[in-house]
Amino acid sequence: MKIASVFSDNMVLQRNKNIRVFGTCTKKEKVITVSIPELQSSARAVIKDGKWEAVLPPRRELGSCTLEVCCGAVKKIFKNVAIGEVWLAGGQSNMEFELKDERRGAAALAGCSSENVRFYYTPKCSMANEELIAAEKESGWQLPSPDNSRTWSAVGYYFAKELSRRLGVTVGIIGCNWGGTSASAWISREYLSFDSRLHPYLDDYDKAIEGKTDEEMIAEYDEYSEKQGKWDKDVNKYLAEHPYAKWSTVISKFGESLYPGPMNIKNPLRPSGLYETMLSRISPYTLAGVLWYQGESDDFRAKTYDVLLKTLIENWRSDWHDDELPFLIVQLPMFRYEYEEDNQSWAYIREAQEKVFRTVKNTGLTVALDCGEFNNIHPVDKSQVGHRLYLQAMNMVYHILNDSDTLPPMYDNYEVMGSTMLIHLRNCEKGLGGKNAKCLDGFELKGDDGEYYPANATVRLPYIELRSDKVKIPVSARFKWTNYADVGLFGINDLPLPPFRTDK
Repeated sequence: MKIASVFSDNMVLQRNKNIRVFGTCTKKEKVITVSIPELQSSARAVIKDGKWEAVLPPRRELGSCTLEVCCGAVKKIFKNVAIGEVWLAGGQSNMEFELKDERRGAAALAGCSSENVRFYYTPKCSMANEELIAAEKESGWQLPSPDNSRTWSAVGYYFAKELSRRLGVTVGIIGCNWGGTSASAWISREYLSFDSRLHPYLDDYDKAIEGKTDEEMIAEYDEYSEKQGKWDKDVNKYLAEHPYAKWSTVISKFGESLYPGPMNIKNPLRPSGLYETMLSRISPYTLAGVLWYQGESDDFRAKTYDVLLKTLIENWRSDWHDDELPFLIVQLPMFRYEYEEDNQSWAYIREAQEKVFRTVKNTGLTVALDCGEFNNIHPVDKSQVGHRLYLQAMNMVYHILNDSDTLPPMYDNYEVMGSTMLIHLRNCEKGLGGKNAKCLDGFELKGDDGEYYPANATVRLPYIELRSDKVKIPVSARFKWTNYADVGLFGINDLPLPPFRTDK
C-alpha cells in the first residue's frame, strides 16, 4: 500500500470540504482506514483496480493535527498537518517564476518565516518512470523559510500570504507548472479528442512519433537535450557579458536554438504528457480552487484557445469530482520581443481568456495587462499578479469583496450614433482614471472600407465616445488590439480596462 506523495508532514488539508486521501495498492490489501485522531474523524477507503481512496467529512480550520493511514499492522502518521485553504498554482513559466528572482523577492524571503503559508511542488518529470518515483519519494510539503521558499512560485506565494492574513488560516499552495507548456500538455488525451478543433494538437504529435520505437525516441530526445544544454550555456554566458546584444547577433554566433526539441514520449511539452506525469499524481487532493497563468505557448493557435481552456477546466473538474471548482485565470499582460512583428496573437489569447470568464461558471479573470515588460516574456513584478488573484478569490470564492473592488472596467456593448460609436462599459460606476497623458490612446475605429484608424476617445461614463475623421459611419471598434502597448486607462480601483473588439 502506498500513499500519494502529495501527502506528507506539514501538509495543508482543505477546510469545509470532503477531504480525499488516496494512493495505490496491490490485491493483497483488503482494509485501509484514514483518520484524524484529534477530531475523532475516520473513514474506510474504497479499493478498486489497484487504487484506494478514503473520504473524510468536512472539518473547520485547525492549526496542527495528525493524519493516520492504517493498513493491517502498518500505520503511517503524518505530523504537523494544518487544515485551512489549499490552492493549485498551475500553468507555465510565469507561474513557475521563482520567488528568489522576483523584484521584491529578497525582502519577501527575509520575512517569510512568520507567514502562515506552506508549499508543495509537484515533482517535474517528463516520463512516468523510476526517476519520477524517486523524485516523489524526496518531495514533501515545505514550511516557509528563506531557504525553502526561494524556489516557490512567486505568484503563488504572494497570493497565499495575502489570503492567509485576511482569512486567519493556513494557506497551502500546490505548485503544478512547467515553463513553455501548452495547455494541451495538461489535458488527458481522452478530453483532447472530444472536440475536433483540438485534434491538431494530437495529429501533430501522432505524426511526429509515427514509426518510431520508444527507445529511438528517448535516444533522440537525449541527444537534443545535450546539444540544447550546451547552446543554452554558451548563450547565457554571452548575454551575461553582452546584456544589450541583439538577438540577430546571438543567432549569428551560436546558431538557432533547437528548443523545444523532438516531439516524442520524453518531451514534456507533448500533448497530455504532464497530465500523466504531474497532474494525475496529485488529483483529487481537495482544493479550494485553481490559479491558472498560461497561454503564452498557445499563441500559435490563439483562435481556438477558448476551447482548449474550457476543455482543461472540464477535465480537471471531473478529475477532482467538483463541478464547481473555481478557476482564477490570469489574462496575459502586454508583451512583444523587440525582433518580432506584432501579429496580435496575444490579443486573441486575452480575448479567449475573457470569453471563458464570461461563459464558464465559477471562473475569475485577473487582468494583468500592465504587469508585462517589453522584450521580456518573464516580467519580474509578480506581487501585483498575486494581489489581483487574491482580489478575485475574495469576490467569487469567499464573497468578502464585491465587483467594484475586484473587477476592472470592462467592455459591455456598443451603439452607433451618426459618426460616433459609444462603447458601453461595466464596472465603472466609481469612474475611470488615467495614469499617463496618453491614457486614451489605443482605441480604433473601422469604417466601410475595412480599415482600422486611430480614434479620438472622450469619457462620458458609463460609455466612451469614439470618433475619427477617417470614419464617417463606424462599423466596429477595438482597444489595445496588440501584443504590446503602453497601458494607461484604469478604473478607480486601480485595475486596467482589458483589450476588446466589438466585431468578435
